[in-house]
Amino acid sequence: MLAISSSQNEFMTTISNCKTPFMIRFLDTKPRVVLELTNTTEMTLKSIEILTIFLKDDGPDAGPSRAHIRFDRINFVQPGEKAVISHRTWINGRPGSEAQDQIGRLQVVAGAVKPYVLNISWEDTDGKTQFQRIPVGH
Repeated sequence: MLAISSSQNEFMTTISNCKTPFMIRFLDTKPRVVLELTNTTEMTLKSIEILTIFLKDDGPDAGPSRAHIRFDRINFVQPGEKAVISHRTWINGRPGSEAQDQIGRLQVVAGAVKPYVLNISWEDTDGKTQFQRIPVGH
């Protein structure tokens, strides 16, 4: 399911798969876009991590990736609870400024190719590590 809602104050993208425990949403909170993660299960999920995403360089002379986005780990998310995940854009091995934030490149644009994947890992109630992949970007 892909839902895009647009209004004067907010742009959000929601991505969900009924067979997966997490739903993500990008919220444009002006001046920054943030990632919201929702636990759609009936159990508490622990040690939630999103792997670093290495962004493709733009332009005809695009070489190795210079920018990547790192996400902070979340200790747990209760059933039905939402959590905003902190992130930081790194450019050439250094933390980028707010003006250099690249998370907007992960927002889904209807009809566009999704060149990136959020690789999410977590522990279930039995302590087993689980994984979910969500295609994102434009």
